[in-house]
Amino acid sequence: MFDHVTIRVTDREASEAFYDSVLRTLGLDQNYRTNAFSLWKEFMINGATSENPPTRRLHIGFVAPSRDQVDRFWRVGTEAGYRDDGPPGPRPQYSENYYGAFLLDPDGNSAEAVHEPDVGRRGAIDHLWIRVADVAAAKSFYETIAPHAGLRIGADTPDRVQFVGAASSFSLVAGTPTEHLHMAFPTRENPVVDRFHEAAVAAGYASNGGPGERPRYHPGYYAAFVFDPDGNNIEVVNHNRD
Repeated sequence: MFDHVTIRVTDREASEAFYDSVLRTLGLDQNYRTNAFSLWKEFMINGATSENPPTRRLHIGFVAPSRDQVDRFWRVGTEAGYRDDGPPGPRPQYSENYYGAFLLDPDGNSAEAVHEPDVGRRGAIDHLWIRVADVAAAKSFYETIAPHAGLRIGADTPDRVQFVGAASSFSLVAGTPTEHLHMAFPTRENPVVDRFHEAAVAAGYASNGGPGERPRYHPGYYAAFVFDPDGNNIEVVNHNRD
C-alpha cells in the first residue's frame, strides 16, 4: 500500500535513536541513511525545519512477527526511558488475535508493535491512524484519489473510516488533526500519477507539485503531490524501475 511514509522530527538524532532501538526488536534494521533522512523499509524520518515542522498526533503500527517481539519492543523502549503508551497484551477491540504494545516517540507520536498471526504483512508498516478535523471531508478526499492510489474502503463509521491496500491500512479518526505527515502510494505507470493529480485538483484540492520527474531523488522518479484537507502531503509515485 505505502511506497513510503515520512515524518518530520524535532531532533533527528533523538528520534533516530528511538526508532533504531525499538524497530530492531522487530527485525527492522535501518536500511538507508543520508544527510537528509533515515529509512527503515518504507518508513522514513526527516529533520524538521521552519518550513517543514514536526509531525504531530500520528499513530503508526509496525509489523511484529511474533508476540515475543511485541514484548521486546515495549521492554527495550521503556527500559531506555521512552514513554509507555500501553503495555503488551491482547486488544480484542481491534480483532480476535490482535496483540500489541505502544510507546511514544520523542515528539509524542504513538508507535506500536502489532502481531496478528493470521494476517500476512510484507512491509514494515501495518497501519496508521490519522486524526482529522472532519471525517466526512477527509473521506471524500481519499475516495477521490483511491482509484489512483490503490486504496479501497474497509471499516466505515461516522467516527472512523479505514482505507486498505494489499498489505496495510490507514484510518481517519475524529480529533485534533495529525500535522505534517507525508504518505506516498506506488504505481507502475506514469499516467496514473497524472490522473491522481488531475482528479484531486479538479475536485478542488490544492496541488503541492504537479506530475513530473524528480531526478533529485533518483533518475526516473515520477510523482505528483497534493494536500489533503488537513494539510498533509499526499503523493503517488512511479519509480520507473524494473
